[in-house]
Amino acid sequence: MQTWQVDCYRRPSETDIQGEFWELWICEPDPRTFRYRAVCPQSELSGDWLLTQFKQFSNLPDRLYVFRPTTLHLLEPVAKTLGIELIPTRRTPTLKQWIADELNHPISLDRPPPLPLPEELWGDRWRFATISAQDLLQGIGDRPIPIKSLPQDLWPINLGLPSTVSIPGVVIDGDRQSLQLAQWFANANPISLNFIPGQPDGLILESGLSDRWIITTFEDSEVRQAGHQYEQKKQQSQGLHFLLVQPDDSGMTYTGLWLLQPEN
Repeated sequence: MQTWQVDCYRRPSETDIQGEFWELWICEPDPRTFRYRAVCPQSELSGDWLLTQFKQFSNLPDRLYVFRPTTLHLLEPVAKTLGIELIPTRRTPTLKQWIADELNHPISLDRPPPLPLPEELWGDRWRFATISAQDLLQGIGDRPIPIKSLPQDLWPINLGLPSTVSIPGVVIDGDRQSLQLAQWFANANPISLNFIPGQPDGLILESGLSDRWIITTFEDSEVRQAGHQYEQKKQQSQGLHFLLVQPDDSGMTYTGLWLLQPEN
């Protein structure tokens, strides 16, 4: 399927006289191919203007990938009119790098404060863990797990990682809440799961386009040490890590599995 990465956002002009304007950025995942950029004053921005920008191209894509909530809202009617699937995702590296290079600064989006995971979803217990790259995909990933997300671009081999490298992760024994918890994670669209030191320490889930969730907090010194080791191992695995939800620690059945990597 052909995909375009798209962004549309408001930028203040260099002078007050010009006023604010909006920029539309479109590119393909391969940075050596198609790129398009258009500008319009804020007073002229509309669904019709956006639709006109897309209609000028004879070969429209099957999917539009957007990372900004505002862009998602603006493009929903356009994508519906053109019959193009609109995919909200933080993973638009080519587009973000292009914008950052043009503006001479990295892209930063407002992040809301993290919300606590609903108490009725929390499982029986959790722990930090490590699994070899080979066992993660072939030993666990090949099993009939009801809910799993293992994008090929996050496969260890596609990241240039050896099969023996240890991939860090978090394992949650959900007990009776296992399926409900896995379904919640699936709907949240996990991006990364980070240990955040503090008082107390915490485990924070980055999900969706800008959502953040407090999975758990703790003050145990041994768990804190394990959290630091978890983050160190993420650096050794190019940020690749996993989230595994299972009913119990028997190793017989699993409910949900995700490959995760912090979004740059």
